[in-house]
Amino acid sequence: MSEDQEPIVRAPLFPLYGQVKRCLHAWDGEAVRAVRDMITAIHDQTGTPQNPVDWSDPDTWIAERLSGEHARLATKVWIDSGKTVNPRHVYGCYLFINRLNLLGQSANRYVLGDRGERFLADDPALLQELDAGEGIPKILSLVAETPQAKRSDLIDDWGAYLLAVSKFSTQKVFGDTLRRRLLNLVERGLVERDGNRYSITDSGLSYLKSFPESAADRKPSSQRTDVALAVRAFNEAQIEALRRRLMGLEPYAFEHFVKELLEAMDYENVEVTRQSGDKGIDVVANYQFGITEITEVVQVKRTESTIGRRVIDELRGALPYHRAIRGTIITLGPFARGVEESALFPGAAPITLIDGDRLLELVVKHQIGVRRKPVDLLEVDEAFFADRSVVVEAEGADEN
Repeated sequence: MSEDQEPIVRAPLFPLYGQVKRCLHAWDGEAVRAVRDMITAIHDQTGTPQNPVDWSDPDTWIAERLSGEHARLATKVWIDSGKTVNPRHVYGCYLFINRLNLLGQSANRYVLGDRGERFLADDPALLQELDAGEGIPKILSLVAETPQAKRSDLIDDWGAYLLAVSKFSTQKVFGDTLRRRLLNLVERGLVERDGNRYSITDSGLSYLKSFPESAADRKPSSQRTDVALAVRAFNEAQIEALRRRLMGLEPYAFEHFVKELLEAMDYENVEVTRQSGDKGIDVVANYQFGITEITEVVQVKRTESTIGRRVIDELRGALPYHRAIRGTIITLGPFARGVEESALFPGAAPITLIDGDRLLELVVKHQIGVRRKPVDLLEVDEAFFADRSVVVEAEGADEN
């Protein structure tokens, strides 16, 4: 970042907007100094590695470690937020609110003014202003460009971006600022999280596209994102075509398709049953679970209709006929509400449920009936040429 460039991405402790809203309500009308002193009183109690301080239960620690105004204000934050905002972790909200003037001040007290009211109402123009100043469009574009991305997939590009637009320069800060912003986006429904993987939602895509092109330093290059979105749209169309192809298979052909999928997932001795008296079981397979090989039975439903609890009970009843200790139901449709609880009922044999969406994910992952085609994007390495410019300037200075 050049010396005359105003930095963006200035909040290392980037908060959840839901927590900011609750703090706005809790601190409205409170003395500015009282809020600051409460935060200081909490953070002064750091503990030691030998005697750590447990901050997980505000119902306990507020009474034990705070008194007077500090205890009253901490309790107000905790109770007024419906016990969702731990007063120990409001420093990021405090910095964010003050720097962005979400609370005004009158007679040394916080006052919820127009800007704070707009934030509480999710005013689009205000949110765009705040998000653009904290690199949110960049993160949305990175997630859009990398389907099912882990944070490790995003950190290099995010770090390069921070070096260009902020004063942050360490790998630790790169990782923490990325993590906090992803959590913010998940809370707002702009990004969805599945385990340790993130993907942009339709709402996130619409929001990304809403940022003005004029904000060149705050909105990432649209060309690369447009390419990524085009690839995403193509892939989604192909997945829907795959779903239709699977629905068009004859039932026995669909069972053999499932057999190939299970073999790709490292199941062994996979057999499609055709004999009478199989109790509705379509596929039987063995799976190595640690040092033990277990038998698993699979019932295949080539249907987009909803699967109810009766199917679970029937499959569980058929397990002894195949000496199986667990079963799986694979369908192109959904499962009815409450079926998952029945499938994992305590004391009963477990039944794994794979609905249509999960089935397609597994098919794509193991490339059964689909093929992956690489797409290479070329970018000029600006850092490469910047380094060489410095070398040339230095050599020229030596000659003079």
